[in-house]
Parts: sequence; C-alpha cells; structure tokens
Amino acid sequence: MNNRLPPAWSKHLKPGPAPKAKAPILTPIVNQGNAQSRAQADDALLKQAYIHQQAKRLDEAQDLCLRVLARTPNHPLALYILGTLYLGYDNEMALRYFARAVGEEPKNAYYHLSLGEAYVKVSEYSPAIKHMQYALKLQPDLIEALCALGRAYIAFDKPDMALPLYEKALKINRDHPKVRAGLASALSGLGRMDEAAVYLKEAIERRIEVPSAYNDLVQTRKFTEEPEELQFILRELASPKLHPAGALQLHYAAGKVLNDLKRYSEAFDHFNKAKQASGYEFDIDLYRRWVDSMIEIFTPDFLATRAGYANPSEVPVFVVGMPRSGTTLTEQICASHPVVHGAGELSKLRRVANAIGLKTSAAGNLNQPIMSITEDLSRTLAEEHLSYLRERAPAALRVVDKEPHNFELIGLIGLLFPNARIIHCRRDAIDNCVSCFVLNFSEGHSYNTDLKTLGLYYREYDRLMRHWNEVFPGLIFENRYETLVEDQEAQSRRLIDYLGLPWDDACLRFFDRDGSVNTPSRWQVRQPIYKSSVKRWKNYENEIQPLIQSLGDLAEI
Repeated sequence: MNNRLPPAWSKHLKPGPAPKAKAPILTPIVNQGNAQSRAQADDALLKQAYIHQQAKRLDEAQDLCLRVLARTPNHPLALYILGTLYLGYDNEMALRYFARAVGEEPKNAYYHLSLGEAYVKVSEYSPAIKHMQYALKLQPDLIEALCALGRAYIAFDKPDMALPLYEKALKINRDHPKVRAGLASALSGLGRMDEAAVYLKEAIERRIEVPSAYNDLVQTRKFTEEPEELQFILRELASPKLHPAGALQLHYAAGKVLNDLKRYSEAFDHFNKAKQASGYEFDIDLYRRWVDSMIEIFTPDFLATRAGYANPSEVPVFVVGMPRSGTTLTEQICASHPVVHGAGELSKLRRVANAIGLKTSAAGNLNQPIMSITEDLSRTLAEEHLSYLRERAPAALRVVDKEPHNFELIGLIGLLFPNARIIHCRRDAIDNCVSCFVLNFSEGHSYNTDLKTLGLYYREYDRLMRHWNEVFPGLIFENRYETLVEDQEAQSRRLIDYLGLPWDDACLRFFDRDGSVNTPSRWQVRQPIYKSSVKRWKNYENEIQPLIQSLGDLAEI
C-alpha cells in the first residue's frame, strides 16, 4: 500500500459503530530484518485494516493500526486510517490523528484534506479551508478536495465562493456523487431554488445519489398540486434493492410532498416509516439524570461565588430552544441589523463543554468537571470563544450563535459571558414536536425517532429552561413564536432592544437579506412571516396521540 497516496475509500465509507478507544498493543517485536521487510509487514497489516474497515469491523481495523504504530511509531498511513475511523464519532480524536499524519507527511494532499474535513466537523472553518486549499495546491484537480472546500465555504456562510469550485469539479467529473448536490446546496443557501432544482433533477436523471437528490429536490419549493416526482419517489421506494439509508431519504421526500398537498394521513405514514428506517435509539432515562445533575450543580449559591469570573463582552448572542421553535427566523431578524452578524449553528460551546466533561453521557458525574472551571480558565475559554466569533465578523457589535441545543449549556454561558444575550425561542409544544418529527434530523437528534420519546425529551428541555430562568432571573429573553408571527414588528423591536441596539427597519425585511441559510428552514426564511404553521399539529391529531400523552400538561389542546 502506497502511504503517499491514501486511497479515496477511507473518506466514503458508510459509518458503522464507533470503535472502542484502546491503548496501543505493545507486543514484543519480532526481528523483522531490515527496514524494507518491516515496511512490507506494515503495509500488509494496513491492507488488512482497510478490509476490516470496509466490512465495518472497526475494532479490528483499529487493532491493526495500533499494532503498526507500536512497531513503527508515527506511521503516517496508520495515523490516517485511525483518523478516518474516528471521524464523525470522536472528531477531537480524529483531528489529533490527522494532524499527526500531516506532520509526518506534509506534502500529502489526502492528509490535508481529511484534516480539513475534521475541522469542518467541529465548525473550525478557517483552518479547514487552509488545509483544503493546500490539498488543492498539491493536487489542483482533486475532486474530493474541490467538493469538500465547497462544503466548508457553504458552512462558513460563503456559498458564493463554493460555486466556482463545484463548477470546476463538474467539468472534471460530471457524474461524481458530490458535485451536483453541492451545487444545489450552494444555490439553495443563496435562495436560488430554481437553479438548485435543475442540478438535482440532473442527478436523478443520471442515477446519482437518487434518494438524497429527491429529498433535496422537494425542499426547493412548496407543492400545491401533485408533482410527477411523487410517483417516481413511490416507485423508488418499491425497489427490492433499496437500502435503509435510501428508504429514509425517500420516505421523508414523499412525506414532505404529501404534507404540502394536505394529504396528512399518507404523509405521516411516510414520516413514521422514515423513523423506522433510521434505526436511531435514545436513552431518555440517562438524559433525565443528566438534567438532574445540571439542576443540582448550577444553583444560585454556586453562581454567586463565581460572579467575578469570565469576560464582560456583550458581543455573544445565543439563540436557544428546541429545533423548529423559530431559532432561524429569530437569527435572521437580528442579523438583518447592520451591526449584527448571524453566524449560524456553531459547535464551539459544545466543544468546550465536551472538553471539560459536561457530556450528556456523563450523567451523575458532572460535579468534578464544573469545579475544574477556575477564574483563570473561565477567562481563557471566554477569550478563545471571542476570537472564534471575531474571526467570523471582526466589526460586528453582536454575533449570533443559533445552535438550539445550547439551551443545555446556559449555565456554562453564565460562567463565561455574564453579559451575553440569550434569546430563548419557545413555541406551542405540540406544534414544535410535530415540526421536529417530520424532518430528517441527524443521529445527534435521536430523541426525535418516536413520538413518545420526543414528548418526554421536550419535558426535560422545558424543566431545564425553567431552572435557568430561576437561577438567571431577567437574563433570558423569551421569544414566543406565536407572538412573533402575530405581530412581527412589535416583537422584532423588543428583540433589537434586548440586544441593546437602536432600531433599524431592515429587521422587518429579513427575507431580503443576502447570506447563506444552512438549516431545514432555508426555504421558509426566504419568505415573509406566515401564520399557517400555528396549530399545524391539528392536521395530524389522530396520528400523534402518543406525543400528546407524553407531553402531559405541556400539551395545549
């Protein structure tokens, strides 16, 4: 195996279970003779590791890479393969392995590309772009790097810079699975939905990533009459060769079209089947214990003893709440103000929380991580976070992070930025949950897999938010979705006043602003505010009884 040109397989494997972290296997080293014979033995082990990786035997692949590293420390290809094993599961670990591989072979384009992809996973776009650009300097026609850099620019709110990259990639390989989808994503982010649809239809005609192309295609517009695509989608679903990932995409696509057509019972049947195809699971009991721990630790007394911690900056703005509660709409209104930058959904705060041990998987064992936050550490973390925000908008007076699940980390925000603005988006509980359920969320939102669990999760979210309001009285601005759509101007004025800024009429024309939107709301936020989503759940009343029951007294019938 040539360790100067890692094969492209490692970046396109379907993910399987995450490998279990293991220490290197330090077995006695048999005399391998000269360096050449040892290198051949290493190559043989890494070829076998590749075979295991393809077969989703990730633990076995990891073992073989660690054996190579025990015999040949810092073997670049072994480090690279280990990085690919962790990418998407433990991105911090993947970053470390890829960075070591780059250090060993700094002229390897694939190593730089994969390091860049790992940086994208953690929303560190500047170093991601730097490494991807260097990969293209080394190999200007490396199509995987062109597409990856395009995705990074889209995520970094620069879709206009992604378009020429995808156009170049299209000239190199018109049938590459990432090219047309990437072009469509960039165009959608810019609001050019009709042009995006053209590329998605071409992908379907060429039989390239058909299920995801159909799912993306139906998101580009709202249907008032049955499109021919619906029958094509149903025909694809009937294929005996369809794999679960494809079924998931197609069921969501069919459900979206049928929902637009107000054929609600049929639509919900497809949404249920999509959830079944996902195979996701969620431990609601573990999550409940984590919320218990956060409430027990973040008390008024605990916060009072740390009142002098952190950074007094007023730049950070956190828009939090359940997904689909109006977070994107709220960000767009705020970001229409000339001195406010909307940064999208950032993972920086979550990375800090994970680094100090505040993971939701650590329920019941959070006291030590919290106590590790000294005054000096809080200021260091806050300054790093501010640098991260300044990188996106150096001149902005406010930078909005609209990662909804930062509602879990308001206690940490209070330790780092006591003067930060926190906008809590709240929506009718049943409407909010139904809007989540009908969308194709990632495995990180696995609470969204069945109606009962979704309702129970919502109750935990509500319980935690009530706690934050008690320990941070007057700090959090509650932005009720129904109030916003009922009287846009009055509520928008309250939002801007809460940010400590003078009113600007541009905030009423949020749907005209330039910029990328990379969430499921990208079609809606290109439209003026509409009221049709209020009490939308009544369309599905018969189908959602398990949700209503698990919401209990939070369900406003």
